[in-house]
Amino acid sequence: MGDAEQFEAVVIGTGQGGVPLAVALARAGRKTAIVEKGDVGGSCVNRGCTPTKTMVAGSRVAYLARRASDYGVETGPVDVDMEKVRARKRAIVEEFRSGSESKIESTEGLELIRGEAVFSGLREMEVRVEGETVRRLKGEQIFINTGSRPVSPRISGLEDVPALDSTSIMELDKVPDHLLILGGGYIGVEFGQMFRRYGAAVTIIQRGYQLLSREDEDVAKAVAGVLAEDGIRLLFGVETTHAARTDGGVALTIRRGEEESILRGSHLLVATGRVPETDGLALEEAGVEVDEKGFVLVNNGLETSASGIYALGDVKPGPAFTHISYDDFRILRTRLLEGEEAGLEGRMIAYTVFMDPQLGVVGMTEKVARRAGRDYLVARIPMNWVARALEMDESRGMMKALVDRSSGSILGAAILGVEGGELMSLLQVAMMGDLPYTALRDGVFAHPTLAEAMNTLFSRLEEPGPQL
Repeated sequence: MGDAEQFEAVVIGTGQGGVPLAVALARAGRKTAIVEKGDVGGSCVNRGCTPTKTMVAGSRVAYLARRASDYGVETGPVDVDMEKVRARKRAIVEEFRSGSESKIESTEGLELIRGEAVFSGLREMEVRVEGETVRRLKGEQIFINTGSRPVSPRISGLEDVPALDSTSIMELDKVPDHLLILGGGYIGVEFGQMFRRYGAAVTIIQRGYQLLSREDEDVAKAVAGVLAEDGIRLLFGVETTHAARTDGGVALTIRRGEEESILRGSHLLVATGRVPETDGLALEEAGVEVDEKGFVLVNNGLETSASGIYALGDVKPGPAFTHISYDDFRILRTRLLEGEEAGLEGRMIAYTVFMDPQLGVVGMTEKVARRAGRDYLVARIPMNWVARALEMDESRGMMKALVDRSSGSILGAAILGVEGGELMSLLQVAMMGDLPYTALRDGVFAHPTLAEAMNTLFSRLEEPGPQL
């Protein structure tokens, strides 16, 4: 097989942290290889952010077209051509993917190796390429950026059902008659509303008693209200005990308490979580420790238990968001190339659920603030108090923020409303600058904008309600 090829750095995976990291290392003069067994771009470009938000945009157009008469605009029947929806999605994915490939291929000192990496020792691996060909690589530093994949729950009969996951559902060429969704998390909520707007009947089956289990109860209840208003059936506290293929699609046996019933649909989406892509890496050969779910354990500087081996992105524990993966890259660049301090501790977490209206969240939820023993006040208003939202006829949702009682600093916020992600980002900037809530309460914002709702929101500080 020959001696191992020597690299100063080897990056496994071409996700949103891996590509810029490999490019930065190569541009710094380090001989670098980046290994990819699938499509360049990782989950975000190929299976996550890019395709899903492209399809969400199309479903919003269908929704607004059906609502045209609410604005005094008369249109005809609205039809959805899923083949064209899919073609648009594929084209945008290909554009983003080819851009990532071009960036890699045009970087001097960086080699793209297409194959599957398997560790054979500390900072050593074999990469299976072109069938039986094996290349042995050795790196002074190794970076694991292999991401995660959907996981199916253990339900009797599920393996015999043509179930969809968050990737395969985007390849449908027709709108489902009735889409059943197992799981009421971020993926279930986004796809549920999307396909409802494309014209499918949708039922979401949730084992717990609220959607989006990470969020506060009042926020989750508002999200459920939006989906119910859109015509989505929501089943809470339901256990799915069996799945079966039928002539018309799929049948689920569900149980709530002592009552059992059968739920039938044309398609089934399994959206019950994701697992890290670590089981094929032979991490034990490199001395890399993982947790009970297979996520790679890292320290504050993203180094694993094995010296010189690092992990970034969804493959490690913590929030699985593209912007977190990219910030992992920034931490590594700062520490390894710039020689300065940077780490995971104190990182502000922000994210957006791309339902419509959007849910933007930053900092502490009320559940987290209570557990941390923070002394806080709550600011909360409905979106129908916001003039701009009323003018747009987009007044569903709510705004909520937490304020530290003694310092007046903003601890966190959840904005469920039109452009909720952008409004959340406004609050995030204020938090990054350590502005007190009074700066937003008394700020002179242009009228009529969504941002001026900050005046109203922070004029209404209240004591926390009963424990959530």
